[in-house]
Amino acid sequence: MSIGITAFGACLPYMRLKRETIGAAWERRGLKGERCVANNDEDAVTMAVAAARACLPVMEPDSIEALYFASVTAPYAEKSHATLAATACNLGTDVFTADFGSTPRAGTSALKAALDAVSCGMKAALVTAADCPLAFPKSDQEQLFGDAGAAVAVGGENVVAELTAFASVNTEIIDMWRNYGERFVNVGEERFISDKGYKTAMTAACQKVLAKAGLQPSDIAKAVFATPGLKDDKGVAKKLGLTEEQAADNYMLEIGNCYSAQPLLLLCGALETAKPGDRLLVAGYGNGADAFIFTVTDAIAGYPRGRFAAQLRNKKYLGSYIRYLSFRGLTETKPGEPFRTFPSNSATWRDQKSILRGVGHKCKACGVTTFPGHRICPGCMAKDQNEQVHMTDRKTSIFTYSIDNLAGRGDDPVVVQTVAEDTEGTRFYMLMTDFEESEIKVGLELEFTFRMVYEGGNFRNYYWKCRPAREGGNE
Repeated sequence: MSIGITAFGACLPYMRLKRETIGAAWERRGLKGERCVANNDEDAVTMAVAAARACLPVMEPDSIEALYFASVTAPYAEKSHATLAATACNLGTDVFTADFGSTPRAGTSALKAALDAVSCGMKAALVTAADCPLAFPKSDQEQLFGDAGAAVAVGGENVVAELTAFASVNTEIIDMWRNYGERFVNVGEERFISDKGYKTAMTAACQKVLAKAGLQPSDIAKAVFATPGLKDDKGVAKKLGLTEEQAADNYMLEIGNCYSAQPLLLLCGALETAKPGDRLLVAGYGNGADAFIFTVTDAIAGYPRGRFAAQLRNKKYLGSYIRYLSFRGLTETKPGEPFRTFPSNSATWRDQKSILRGVGHKCKACGVTTFPGHRICPGCMAKDQNEQVHMTDRKTSIFTYSIDNLAGRGDDPVVVQTVAEDTEGTRFYMLMTDFEESEIKVGLELEFTFRMVYEGGNFRNYYWKCRPAREGGNE
């Protein structure tokens, strides 16, 4: 049985920040390009969920037996993010969940674990990774980092990229690290950590996997290398004897280094344009390197593609660097209207089917659907005659709305309260995110997106919001 990737998806935040804007704030030169910036209601969890949900339409969710979550910047120091992501994806409670972290190589480590699990008999596993890395203000890393998420599904049916070989090396070096209690990544001397850390490990792992597969560098169609800088991956490609045409786009000029999500994200980009028979060399770095060779199958021809390119096109620039600092909690602003809902971990647990899973009720007597669900049907008043239905994969449009220019955060004051309606007449009250105020009108097509609502009770409170539906939407 062939084992490999059966689905893939990415999450690129709508917000972008030009590097020249960062440089100008510090009266220094900005690096080339721009970087992705997570909105103030996005984090590693929400982006990982969005990427994972992008995989679900092309696979059987019931076949998923495991979800692996990878991140270095996940919000909780002690709590399963994988379980939270599986719940938001409305997967079963019998799905095995596991978290991977501590190194940017966590994404490829999770992918290897998923491949091993499927090779041992598991039907399918979903790997999702996301990061919002923080660097010291004014540093090069602040410009080079980017926020994003990516996911791949692994299985033995409808494989679009079959695993050919895997190899790994570990190298102990203090190159990029963050101690407990620190927010910013520490970085060693650039040339030393690139030569003795990144390039050494990546080259060794790639040479090893090529030897195991019995292939030459010329047999590779595209080399997909995670990279900490704009051109570090090009140095590895050169050492391996790969041509410029074989090196896949590293998207550092559009996205940035998104840590554990980067190798999976670049793999998604490569698969968007891959042809049957292409061999992809994929490698991720972090105190060593993991290297894979995947062979693209004929199934790629029928796979829906183009979402990744559309997400690259769909963007809104932050006009100021100070707003980015505020989004990341690095500078104080005047607080907005307080969120008056009293947080409760017991209430969140009790109502998680609607809060996290996005499940509503459909009346068995009259067919009226409500979200959140109610014991008593508002249509025919029947009591406890409901069946549960998943709502957040539905397309909706604006039925009515109100725009409040003062109710939001100090750095993002505009709040759009939206009543959305789907094709069956079900209405949803939601807050809108990732919007342009000029595009809001009755009838605007919307999609659901899992976001952070507020922080209270010493934990993060997530719920479903709406956003304008755009080509290549995250979910």
